[in-house]
Amino acid sequence: MNAQPAMAQRRYELDWLRVLAILAVFVYHCSLIFAPDPFSIKNATTYQFIDDLGEFVGLWGMPLIFIISGASVFYALGKVSPGKYFKGIVLRLLVPLIVGTFTHIAFQVYVERLHDGTFSGSFLEFYPHYFDGMYAFGGNFAWMGLHLWYLEALFLFSMLFLPLLLWLKNNSTGRRALRGLGDFLARPGAAYLLALPAYVLINLLDPETWGTPVLGGWSIFIYMSFFVSGFVIFSNERLQASIKQWRWVSLGAGILLAPITSVLWDALGEPGFGTWGRALGIAPYCLSAWGWLLAILGFGMKHLSFNTPLLRHANEAVLPFYILHQSALVPLGFFVVQWAIPDGLKFAFILTGSFLVSVGLYESLVRRNNLLRVLFGMKPRPGDSIRVRSVLVERGA
Repeated sequence: MNAQPAMAQRRYELDWLRVLAILAVFVYHCSLIFAPDPFSIKNATTYQFIDDLGEFVGLWGMPLIFIISGASVFYALGKVSPGKYFKGIVLRLLVPLIVGTFTHIAFQVYVERLHDGTFSGSFLEFYPHYFDGMYAFGGNFAWMGLHLWYLEALFLFSMLFLPLLLWLKNNSTGRRALRGLGDFLARPGAAYLLALPAYVLINLLDPETWGTPVLGGWSIFIYMSFFVSGFVIFSNERLQASIKQWRWVSLGAGILLAPITSVLWDALGEPGFGTWGRALGIAPYCLSAWGWLLAILGFGMKHLSFNTPLLRHANEAVLPFYILHQSALVPLGFFVVQWAIPDGLKFAFILTGSFLVSVGLYESLVRRNNLLRVLFGMKPRPGDSIRVRSVLVERGA
């Protein structure tokens, strides 16, 4: 029997997983202040175990978000025309990226320069210097939007793969190819072949250049494979049923393969790029990542397919919260790390305070103002949507 196309009903498990994944990223970003890895603000004392926990979250955190994004594209292309889809991603991704880059992201860089002692003065005095060179290359201008790099990457992926995804979605040959791939991956164990693109790309891309894993633990090119995988997974109900059925096996694989990766990597002497040792050591890492991802998806499909008022509110808030959270925690962290209190309390203050500030800004300003809603990637409320659209048209959006 051929697999049926995925149903067009609302997939609440995707909403839950999106909200929970963004919260995990938020906690991770707060913890980076106390980790040895580079971050905008640093506590005087850092802790290696936080880096270790961060590597675990990085194994599945942003990959899961890109899988959910790919799934969302599958459902979006079934509801709107390509033109409306393009308009939607411009408003939801590109507008908040551009606005953020020139406003609150600039303020983040300002606070970072105060913290590292390379600038002193007000934000208004700093702003002209924001355009002095490129961030991460010795300058200040955050061309990738700092934590908003996800919006930039998702916009580029959505445009780059749109012709392919439209062909798979709308062309009869493409639909057969997509259904055949999904049916094949639904066979027991075959879903782990989704790890193959990441494995190949890690071995092909030099980690010092194109393969650098500084964005959430993976190369930007590898995130493409997670994005497309999300589209494939949620196009096929048989594959989803298999993922749900084998969720415990996937969890076991994720748990067991993670320490195997560490032991093997140490035994091989941390092999360099282009060596057979690296090719061998990367295999369990990629399989462990997909073990966790398939387990999370499987348990989500099993237990999170329901809606609540909390989910409806959180799902609308999740994008503006993501946009705001680091611009709240960096200034707050700048002051808190200077306090003479235990580091555990510092973390608690930063975590709680930045959460409350982000939620407070969303609830008091963004959610209630239609212009701010648009600037933060949200749909305007029905009452003023015509007025907001006219403003955007006049400005060429």
